[in-house]
Amino acid sequence: MIGIFLTGACIISAALYFNRNVFLNYALLVIFIGLLVTFGFYEYHHISITELEFFKPDALGILLLTVLCIVSIPVIFHGYRYIEKHNVDETPKSRGLFFGSMVLLISACSVVYLSGHIAVTWIFVEITTLSASALIYHHRNLRALEGVWKYVFICAISITFVYIGILFLSLSLKDAGIEDMSFDSLYANADKLNPFWLKLAFLFIFTGFTAKLGLVPMYTAGIDAKDKAPAPAGALLASVLMNAGFVSIYRIYGVLSRTSLHHWANTVMIIAAILSIFVAAVYMTRIKNIKRMFAYSGIEHMGLVILGLSAGGIGVYAAILHIVLHTLIKPTLFLQFNQVYWVYQSKSIYDVGNYFKYNKAGAIVIFLGFISATAMPPSGMFISEFLIFQSLFEAHYILILLAVLILLTMIIWGFASNIFKLLFTPPLSIDESKIPPISSWESLSQYLLLGLAVYLAYDPPAGFIALLQDAAKLIL
Repeated sequence: MIGIFLTGACIISAALYFNRNVFLNYALLVIFIGLLVTFGFYEYHHISITELEFFKPDALGILLLTVLCIVSIPVIFHGYRYIEKHNVDETPKSRGLFFGSMVLLISACSVVYLSGHIAVTWIFVEITTLSASALIYHHRNLRALEGVWKYVFICAISITFVYIGILFLSLSLKDAGIEDMSFDSLYANADKLNPFWLKLAFLFIFTGFTAKLGLVPMYTAGIDAKDKAPAPAGALLASVLMNAGFVSIYRIYGVLSRTSLHHWANTVMIIAAILSIFVAAVYMTRIKNIKRMFAYSGIEHMGLVILGLSAGGIGVYAAILHIVLHTLIKPTLFLQFNQVYWVYQSKSIYDVGNYFKYNKAGAIVIFLGFISATAMPPSGMFISEFLIFQSLFEAHYILILLAVLILLTMIIWGFASNIFKLLFTPPLSIDESKIPPISSWESLSQYLLLGLAVYLAYDPPAGFIALLQDAAKLIL
C-alpha cells in the first residue's frame, strides 16, 4: 500500500503544480484526502507487517499517521480558504505550487512515521525540507526569502549531521559483523554495537533531527519557517513535521536504551530539553510577534517530551501522549491566526486587540487554545504534563522538576500577557469599516480539534491506550 500511496501522492502533487483549472485543483485535493485516509486505515489493519522491505508500521507510526490524517483535513480546507479569500494576490501557478508542496510534505511525513530503516528515514526527512521550503517562500517577498534560506541552510547542516551519524552507526555495525541497518536489526543487536561509534552516531543523529523536532541546538530553523509560511502551512510545520523529528529521535534512542549507554543518552537529552525550555521561556516573555510566539510554544512542549523520555517509566507513555495531543492543539492556533490576520493585517501584538468584539467565535478558539497550549485544566495536555512531572519526581530529578516548573510559569505569564492583549485590550488604531465579516463556521474545525484532544486525554478509547502502551514498550 505504501507504494500505491507514494505513487498516487506524487502524481497528485505534480498534477496540482501543472494544473490551472480551479475545479480540478480542488478535486485533486479531495482525492488526496481520500487516498490519505484509506492509507491510514490500511496501515492500522496491517500493523507490524513489513512493506517494500524498508517500511514497517508500528504502534507509534500508526498513532502519528492517524493524527496526521485528522489534522490534514482542516489544514487543506483552510489552505483553500487562505488561497481563495485571504490572499488576493494568488495566481494559478502559486496556488498549484502551494497545494502540490503541501501534498508532498504530508506524504513524506507519513512515510517517515512508517519507515523501518534509518537511511530511508533520512531520505524522506530531506524531502520534507524541500517541500516545506516551497511553502515558506510562498509569499515571494524579502522576508519569505530570508526565512527559506535560513531554513534550507540549517536543515542542510542538520541533514549532514544525520548522514555523518549514520556513517558512524555503520562503523558500529561493522565491528559487530552486521550489515542490516533496519531498526529491527539495530534493536536485536544493540548489545553488540561498538559503544564508541554508537555514542558518536547518537550525538550526530540527535543533533541533526533537532532541526525538525524544534529542539536546541537547531530549533531556529523551525521558528522562522512557521513565522514566514502561510498559516495553514505553519500548522503543518508546527505539528506533523515536528512529529517526523520526534519519531526519528525516538527510534534511535530506542537502540541506546538497550545498551549500557542508556544513562549517557538520557543526560544528553535532558541537557537539550532544559535548554529548549529555557530558550522558550526567554523568548515567550519578550516576543511580540504572534506567530513566532506560537512557534516558541512548540519548543517548550518538545523539551517536555524529551524530558519524559529521559525520565523513563510513565514518562515515556506521557511523552507519546503529549506529542499526539500537541499535534491536535497547536494547529488550532495557527489556523485561527488566518482570521486574526484577516482582521488586523498584522502579526504584531501592538497592532491587535479587542478580538472578542470582531470575531467572537474565533476569540473563544484563541482563549481555549491558550488554555490547551499551556496545559491548564481542562486541557488534554494537563494530563500528559502531569504524568511527565510525575516521572521526573519518580526518577529523583527534583531539581530539574523545580527548574522546569519555574520556567513554565514564566512561559505562561508571557503567553497570557499577549493573548489577553489580543482578546480584550482595545487596539491603538483600527478602521472598523474595513474589517471583513467572518463566519463562525470558519472556527468549527478548531473547536473539533480541541475537543478531540480533551476526549483522548480524559476518556481515551481502549484502542488508543493500547497503541500508546505498545509504542512506549520500545524504550526499555
